[in-house]
Amino acid sequence: MSKRTQKTGATARYGSRYGVSVRQRAGKALSRLHRKYTCPTCQYQKVTRQAAGIWSCKKCGYTFAGGVWEPYTRASEANHRVLRRSTDGATATDMAIIAQSRAMEYEKSLTDSDDEVSASDDSEE
Repeated sequence: MSKRTQKTGATARYGSRYGVSVRQRAGKALSRLHRKYTCPTCQYQKVTRQAAGIWSCKKCGYTFAGGVWEPYTRASEANHRVLRRSTDGATATDMAIIAQSRAMEYEKSLTDSDDEVSASDDSEE
C-alpha cells in the first residue's frame, strides 16, 4: 500500500493552515535558516545564526553580519567583488563580467535607437 501523505518537515506545526505554497516557501526559508554554512576564516561548516543578520562560527568564534536568512547574500558578494577589485585590481573574471554587461548595454542601446528610427519613419508617412 502506498503512502497517502507527504512528509511535511519543519512546517508540520502549521497543519492544513495557510495553504500549500505558503507552507512550502516557509519550509525552504526555515531550512536555509538552520543549515550550517562555511566559515569565511577557518573554512569549516560551523557557521550558525545567532540573531537576525548576525552569524557566528562555532569553531573559531568569528562573528559577522550577513543576511537575515543566509549569511551570504547577492549584494554582499557584489560588495566583496568591488572591494577586492579596488585593492587587488580587476581579475580576468571581473573583466569578463564587465565586458559582458557593457555588450548587453550596447545591444540594448542599439535596439532602442532602432525603435526610435522606425517610430520616426512611421510618423513621416
